[in-house]
Amino acid sequence: MKVRAVDPDRDTSPLLPGAQFADAFCVTVTAPALTARQAAERMMAHQPRWIAQLLALRDRLVAPFGLVTAARLANATADKIGFFPVISATPARLVAGLDDRHLDFRLVVDVEPCDKGQRVTATTLVLTHNWLGRIYLAVILPFHRLIARTLIRQVAG
Repeated sequence: MKVRAVDPDRDTSPLLPGAQFADAFCVTVTAPALTARQAAERMMAHQPRWIAQLLALRDRLVAPFGLVTAARLANATADKIGFFPVISATPARLVAGLDDRHLDFRLVVDVEPCDKGQRVTATTLVLTHNWLGRIYLAVILPFHRLIARTLIRQVAG
């Protein structure tokens, strides 16, 4: 399945007002109808080993700064997708994310019918709060794009 970068939907701006960063990737799925939660679960269910290793490295690097780690999130929330807390969910849209000291982020998964099945779009929104957030975002962006493409590709798999 071909993953495409697309312009983020304007409809996502109220989900994180003032976000300085937004990107989106989509894939068309011909499988039976999916809800946004099912699509998000497929995205996060089986992370490739290299992603898990990057997240473990990230946790080791940010822990001294008091930032939220994946391990802490995994134990903190009942309703989550992967280790991200779910903020809201409808059949067509799931919003996950968190607010932290350095930045707030949202992962928005939208599912909509299209002529070839369903279009699943994953949008990332980020609002930085300080220099640490801006540096963090700059460092992770190249990895984020590769990870986002890899994860949304799993929806079709």
